[in-house]
Amino acid sequence: MAINTLATATLFQQQLDKQMIEGATSGWMEANAGQVKYSGGREVKIPKINMDGLADYDRDAGYTQGSVTLAYGTYVMTQDRGRKFQLDAMDVDETNFVAAAANVTTEFQRTKVIPEVDAYRYSKLAALAAGASHKTEYTPATADILAKFLADIAAVQDVVGENEPLVVTMSIPTATILAQADKIEKRLDVMEFAQGSVKTKVNSIDNTPILRVPSIRMKTAYVFNDGKTTGQTAGGFVPASGAVDINWIITARRAPIAVSKTDTMKIFDPLTNQNAQAWLIEYRKFHELWVPDNKLDAVLVNQKPAS
Repeated sequence: MAINTLATATLFQQQLDKQMIEGATSGWMEANAGQVKYSGGREVKIPKINMDGLADYDRDAGYTQGSVTLAYGTYVMTQDRGRKFQLDAMDVDETNFVAAAANVTTEFQRTKVIPEVDAYRYSKLAALAAGASHKTEYTPATADILAKFLADIAAVQDVVGENEPLVVTMSIPTATILAQADKIEKRLDVMEFAQGSVKTKVNSIDNTPILRVPSIRMKTAYVFNDGKTTGQTAGGFVPASGAVDINWIITARRAPIAVSKTDTMKIFDPLTNQNAQAWLIEYRKFHELWVPDNKLDAVLVNQKPAS
């Protein structure tokens, strides 16, 4: 019986979106997209609430009228990325196509897509924080890293309050230095951190989770190769010239809104594929990250000084 390529593509799409949330170190940011309206393509609509503050109560006239507005702004996912792959019909017959295609797409997303999406999100946060003067600079050293780190946490808490849940994203080399700091053993705990349906144990300080991220994903700027230009045919991403290492990012958990959508996958069997006697898989990913203006104060990025 012929394989139902439409059903298979839909299944792949659902599994890839789930893998994205659970596999990316920044996947927790997608939980903030609960009110985002998405109906396909590159555009999403994000709600924003504005309202007046308190006014005096008049014992004769009563309450002073206030205003509240709920408006949906339209935002565009600037990252429109994709690739296509062919699985030769001689290597993959109809009986094992699903298994082979699943291996290809999940491995591609795990090794190529997820690191790129993480890198984009962290560099975007660094750019937003720098633009809002929420950036600090520091070269990590065991002697004073704990004091510097706690000072940055306190700076964010001073804005959002101590009861606002925070998340710390830290490069692995920086986290290694922090683990060797004086008196760190008295402050470091282990807590459970939920991301999608996956719960993991992570280090924490003062009940603030610390997520360790490979340093290649923690730069202030990247070049995302177009796959066509000379020198960029391999695709993927590389640090931009002049990019600086990010030590850590401290943000209120509710602040960043991340969206990633695997657009409708297309699968063509060898008879339909006009270019080769092979199964053809077309993969397309839209993704973006935003921090609403009224939440930008809840983001602080610490990076190494520019050389």
